[in-house]
Amino acid sequence: MIRSALESEIQFLPGVGPKRAALLGKELDIHTVDDLLHLYPFRHIDRSTVVPIAEIVPDSANIQILAEVVSQNAQPKKLSVIVRDGSGEMELVFFKGIKYTSERLVPGSRFTFFGKPVSFNGRINMVHPEIDPATPGEGQKGVMTGVYPSTERLKNAGITGKVMNKLMAAALRLALPEIAETLPQYVLEENGLVSLQFAIRNIHFPKDAEALRKAQFRLKFEELFLLQLSLVKQKYIRSHGSQGFVMNKVGEAFHKCYDALPYELTGAQKRVIKEIRDDMMSGHQMNRLLQGDVGSGKTMVAVLTALIAVGNGFQACIMAPTEVLARQHFANISKYLAPTGVKAAILTGSSRTAERREAHQGLEDGSIGIIVGTHALIEDTVVFKNLGLAVIDEQHRFGVDQRSKLWSKTGIGTPPHVLVMTATPIPRTLAMTYYGDLDTSIIDEMPPGRKPIQTLLITEKQRQRLWRFIREQIAHGRQAFIVYPLIFESEKLDYQNLEQGYEKVVEAFPFPPYKVAIVHGQQANDVKAFNMDAFAAGRANILVSTTVIEVGVDVPNASVMVIESAERFGLSQLHQLRGRVGRGSDESFCILVKGDKVSKESKERLELLCNTENGFDLAEADMRMRGPGDLEGTQQSGMPINLHIASLARDGQILMTARTYAERVLKFDPGLELPVNRQLRIELSKGKYDIKDYSKIS
Repeated sequence: MIRSALESEIQFLPGVGPKRAALLGKELDIHTVDDLLHLYPFRHIDRSTVVPIAEIVPDSANIQILAEVVSQNAQPKKLSVIVRDGSGEMELVFFKGIKYTSERLVPGSRFTFFGKPVSFNGRINMVHPEIDPATPGEGQKGVMTGVYPSTERLKNAGITGKVMNKLMAAALRLALPEIAETLPQYVLEENGLVSLQFAIRNIHFPKDAEALRKAQFRLKFEELFLLQLSLVKQKYIRSHGSQGFVMNKVGEAFHKCYDALPYELTGAQKRVIKEIRDDMMSGHQMNRLLQGDVGSGKTMVAVLTALIAVGNGFQACIMAPTEVLARQHFANISKYLAPTGVKAAILTGSSRTAERREAHQGLEDGSIGIIVGTHALIEDTVVFKNLGLAVIDEQHRFGVDQRSKLWSKTGIGTPPHVLVMTATPIPRTLAMTYYGDLDTSIIDEMPPGRKPIQTLLITEKQRQRLWRFIREQIAHGRQAFIVYPLIFESEKLDYQNLEQGYEKVVEAFPFPPYKVAIVHGQQANDVKAFNMDAFAAGRANILVSTTVIEVGVDVPNASVMVIESAERFGLSQLHQLRGRVGRGSDESFCILVKGDKVSKESKERLELLCNTENGFDLAEADMRMRGPGDLEGTQQSGMPINLHIASLARDGQILMTARTYAERVLKFDPGLELPVNRQLRIELSKGKYDIKDYSKIS
């Protein structure tokens, strides 16, 4: 079978060969000509302008000069070349290819040189500029040149930006006529999109700035449109194809709990409960994401949702990622359930044998209506009589296999209704990608009476003032968290920082009269629980910890949150930590301690946190500053899908447009079965736009 030009192996492209092909495959996952053409430039350099030497500003972006070689000084490991134009002179420096370059750059010859100007010893020079011949007028002609992703290994093997441009030109000459349109004609016309051939040609070698803009828009729209089309189609199939338990009643227990609440639910909480009720009555399985900022009242919504399930004769489980959070939930939920008569239980990895046996028995005979727990809930020994609702808190911390085990526990083939909750505010564009196949509810209103938390940024020099402030707060009966960054559990240096920090805190707050507790991930569960309980009960004044306390720990008497080395955290995580205080009636403070050497970007993020309390605004800003990354904000991890050109941080408007248009297409043809949509069906069948099982929860 003869391969097409697009399918041909990259090694057969002129200028590649087996060695370069192996390197391109290993470093950039490029194996075919088609792979190469879909490696898009991440920026373009305008080579249409020649800058006079006298006007060059050091450390600016890459520039192009047209100059004559004046002299050269070749040494064993360095070649210095002086060039001049009509306005002045400058030095060019080369550390590689010295013999070849010195033979080429003979005095009196003229070239265009392209590179980054830097200042060294008070003079401007360029290190290893690109060199091109300068025939009369050629320097002024110029082109827009793409800059491609690369690695040190590629550069060291001679696959420079210039080489990549040559390879891309060869690939276009060979395969451009074979590139077939991927979108129906009506999609192109209704969205003002250029053809795919035009887009591919002009993304690599733009005719001009307008051609580049059109090419970028076409390729970004296509990527985001097909992604959203895939997600919306999944959502449609699930919502219309999956059977779900019909829960028509609210039930007596719901009313008893609701009527006994000491406060009025917010409008946002009431709206969300109505959205959930509509799902549970529909006859289809609920798959809903509930987003709510720290302290917005998600737990109350979860309790009332669970009571709807109980009121219809079903059981509900609430699954939390940590034992600390599970026990916190159980304590709060037990208070809410007191007037209802509904029996609740807790099941975690450290549950005692008798407690575990009682929970297993109660779930199996149906006497337990609501179970709260950790991963222990998915053990094979846990059998429900009639599981109808699963609430997953901070669901991104659970693996797919773990969640799917829970769904199978209804035992009759019908999956439970699913409510996914997160206190990590997710930017809208990210939510539409990670959770694009789920219905979304947002609690965007805080309970009345919550005082704003004062957020301050300090340096190590202000440490003694900080200690005095904490002593004053403790004297007024308050408590304080002091959190150290432990980004990876295996980092010994972080543990040293934590231990040294703990020693300094104990030194500043000696026993008696002060008591300092410490909590981190490598402690045994009973030690961790003992120290956490000591702080929650007020027996300890200060809790020194890692981010193990980030989610869910509720100590209303704690009024101070100190975050050490705050620059090492993402904005969303800092916001989560800040939410651990401000839960009582006292004025609360979040104090960010930054290191002496902090980048400009980190300082901007920390100052933004000081000026903004809205978690969703912070999440949007965090994504713009750091890129999508992971939801925790502690590292840049993989996205659930590989986007070649679109950016969730920068192309939010295109994504919104693409989502709306995808919904419109599927409204008229949910299965993409019409002949006019054949091409869309083919593109989705390739699997490129299938989200990894990051958020699929049933």
